[in-house]
Amino acid sequence: MSYAVIQTGGKQYKVSSGEILKIEKLPNSKPNTKIEFKEILAYGDGKIIEIGAPTVQGAKVEANLIKNSKNRTVLIFKKRRRQNSRRKNGHRQEYSMIKINKIFSKDGKVLSEAEKISKTSKKEVVEKKPSK
Repeated sequence: MSYAVIQTGGKQYKVSSGEILKIEKLPNSKPNTKIEFKEILAYGDGKIIEIGAPTVQGAKVEANLIKNSKNRTVLIFKKRRRQNSRRKNGHRQEYSMIKINKIFSKDGKVLSEAEKISKTSKKEVVEKKPSK
């Protein structure tokens, strides 16, 4: 199982192909578009690990942008006791949901690729109701 450590939005994520994750909102991005992450800090599988200094030149990760949205509201409530002073505020952080498709090594070779789900396999998952 191959993995890569990418850096985006000031954070680092350990990702593998086929994984869906929430990251900081990507500017000027639209759903169903392909995104490339070129800041790869490390990649490898169970046997070989390649670590960058600080990044691995030539390595990249391809992903699809699923959607841009906002998280749930976080309430901020400030109160100063005995002074009749209170303030209530809320914040909704924006995020981008992505699905990792391919992980490339520094030579451009594909290390791992996400499996594509066909429509026929979705129909097979539907369970049959037990008869009475």
